Amino acid sequence: MKTYDVTVIGSGPGGYVAAIRCAQLGLKTAIVERYDSLGGTCLNVGCIPSKALLDSSEHYHNAKHNFKTHGIAIDGLKAEITSMIARKDDVVKQNVEGIKFLMKKNKIDVIYGHASFLSNKKISVKGKSGTEEINSDKFIIATGSKPATLKGIEADKKRIITSTEALNLNEIPEHLIVIGGGVIGLELGSVYARLGAKVSVVEFMDSIIAGMDLSLGKELQKVLQKTGFEFYLGHKVTGAKAEAKSVVISAEDKTGKKIELKGDYCLLSVGRKAYTEKLGLENTKIKTDDQGRIITDDKLRTAEDNIYAIGDVVKGAMLAHKAEEEGVFVAESIVGQKPHINYKLIPGVVYTWPEVAACGHTEEELKKEGRKFKSGVFPFKASGRARASMDTDGFVKVLTDEQSDEILGVHMIGPRAADMIAEAVVAMEFRASAEDIARMSHAHPTYTEVFREACLAATGNRAIHI
Repeated sequence: MKTYDVTVIGSGPGGYVAAIRCAQLGLKTAIVERYDSLGGTCLNVGCIPSKALLDSSEHYHNAKHNFKTHGIAIDGLKAEITSMIARKDDVVKQNVEGIKFLMKKNKIDVIYGHASFLSNKKISVKGKSGTEEINSDKFIIATGSKPATLKGIEADKKRIITSTEALNLNEIPEHLIVIGGGVIGLELGSVYARLGAKVSVVEFMDSIIAGMDLSLGKELQKVLQKTGFEFYLGHKVTGAKAEAKSVVISAEDKTGKKIELKGDYCLLSVGRKAYTEKLGLENTKIKTDDQGRIITDDKLRTAEDNIYAIGDVVKGAMLAHKAEEEGVFVAESIVGQKPHINYKLIPGVVYTWPEVAACGHTEEELKKEGRKFKSGVFPFKASGRARASMDTDGFVKVLTDEQSDEILGVHMIGPRAADMIAEAVVAMEFRASAEDIARMSHAHPTYTEVFREACLAATGNRAIHI
């Protein structure tokens, strides 16, 4: 029987990062993965493949709509979805191979099979070649999540699909219906809208990306409508019927008015659910909440002191980088270090184009708390760099404490916002004021100047270029 200091269950971003950090700290480490491929949802059917398709579709969209303005003429332009899918698969393969290399480099044992707890110190792993038992002093549960379902609607994975199938379509839909106006639905909807599909989004809430600052949702909706999106906000889906080559969705608004949408595919994108099935948790003291997430303390320990849980399987935003932070946090906690995570400063990103990114408090949160704040907004249309690249949609909004000028929240929609948000995270980790950012030199011309200008606006209408 194999024995380890730490055994990680799940090899997604949280799991493999936790395993690497444990190994770096001198712990004998194993990682258990139930599928044949390392990397979890993120690398195989999530973050990485979706970004590969987003980039491919954006290149096509620019070639079709913007290249002529740049003085580039293209005849016979065609979107070859099978080639895009093949390139996506190659990107995934490269990343998965990279994780395998990192496991070998850090001397981490990789065990393939489904793990199930026999006790708080022992698991069984059922693989293709049989079942083995593993003893471990500590365990880290990093089993991630799976697409959530909607009551009364079953994904047949042919016409009513989840994000997994949406990454492998062999044709460009004529009309894609998306149930859910969150990150995953809008990103995958963007892929096919850029390739020419009509995309209809049915969302129960009154705003898309409802968990973010409301101003971001309003701006993103306006931009996406230019690329073939239509939105049915405040609508509850009441039924879905799949046929041989089409699907019909029924919904109604809050007044009871009914609508019916017919398309060739329906993407069911209503969030994700923690994956805890058949883990043998009943053989431990570990408890789950009403959403199936594992309950932990502020050290991410479960009711068993030697078992930790991280990532999508615990409360909080279901983000790969949040899982990574928690993986490092747990590994360092195990050896007695004192790491910290500021959950408010884990950025949220939507990889549409323009991109959406945010960290800190939203304006709605500050108003609810009764906290006095100032707001500075600067549009990308006033940026020389944005004009040069034809990326003038969007803005940066900076929220600051009315008295101290400390930055409380940063909300961006614009080109490369996913990268730009890092500056805001650094600033807020060090509790910088808007004045601090305004006094720092930003290269010209760059998109990051828009952040600086928003900070100038927040300090008293001092923005220069508007």
